[in-house]
Amino acid sequence: MNTELTTEGLEITRQEMIRFLNEDLAGEYQAIIAYIVYSQVLKGAAYTDIASQLEQHASEELHHAIKIAKQIDYLGGMPEVKPKPVITSEDAITMLKADLENERTTVARYRLRIRQAEAMGEFALSEILRGIIVQEQDHEIDLAAALGIDVPLP
Repeated sequence: MNTELTTEGLEITRQEMIRFLNEDLAGEYQAIIAYIVYSQVLKGAAYTDIASQLEQHASEELHHAIKIAKQIDYLGGMPEVKPKPVITSEDAITMLKADLENERTTVARYRLRIRQAEAMGEFALSEILRGIIVQEQDHEIDLAAALGIDVPLP
């Protein structure tokens, strides 16, 4: 049986889900900060389009953070207030690659989180995460295109 379609072995407690969602929330904060900074410091004609896209990404990541915080509260937890560390650089490629890696990590985390939520019977949470993952994958595509590469496989 395909384990990706089952929830076997994915059972976690409500407290564990709160902890995991808080880690995800810290990642969303990281993304907001990174996208705001990167969108303003990327210079040159080659980066005009992606800088504009990164501004939009920052707004979308804020909406993700609000949705995750709401779910943490619903589960009885307190939302995290500290972001994961943000990588900065004078080199645009370094920043874009860091963003791409963060998006890849985020998508992988949310894929797991969806299955964990379903194993808990928290179907509304899994649906919210599905909506978020769609945008996160779009961010991956935008970043890979800006870097002139294919979206790396998981």
